[in-house]
Amino acid sequence: MTALVLKANETEEYYFDEGCYILELSNTANDPEVSIARARVKPGVTTKLHRLKGVVERYVIISGSGLFDVPGEPTQNLAPGDVVIIPPMSPQSITNNGPEDLIFLAICSPRFTVDIYENMA
Repeated sequence: MTALVLKANETEEYYFDEGCYILELSNTANDPEVSIARARVKPGVTTKLHRLKGVVERYVIISGSGLFDVPGEPTQNLAPGDVVIIPPMSPQSITNNGPEDLIFLAICSPRFTVDIYENMA
C-alpha cells in the first residue's frame, strides 16, 4: 500500500434503507482492514435495528445529539466527541433526538460490505 489522499464528494451521499444517509469516505478492497463512512440521521429518525456479522463498528459523533440503543442495555445519550464501540453481531439502533442532523463517522473493521449487514427490524 502507498500513501493516498481520498477526497470526499458530497454528491456521492446516498440514502441507506436502514434510515440514514451515507457518504463513503474510505471503503475499498485495496484497504480491507477498515472502512470509514459519514452517516447522517435526520431529526426524529431512528435507524432500523441491525447488526454486522464479523465486523466491529465504531461511531464517532461529530455533531447533533442522539440515543444509542442495544436491546437489553440502558439507552445511552450521545453528544459530539462520544465514541461508541459495537462488537460483531450486537443488535443496535441510533435515534436522532435533537433539532439538527445527527452526523457521525462509522468506522468498521474489517471494512463494511453489504453482505455483512443484517436487518433485524
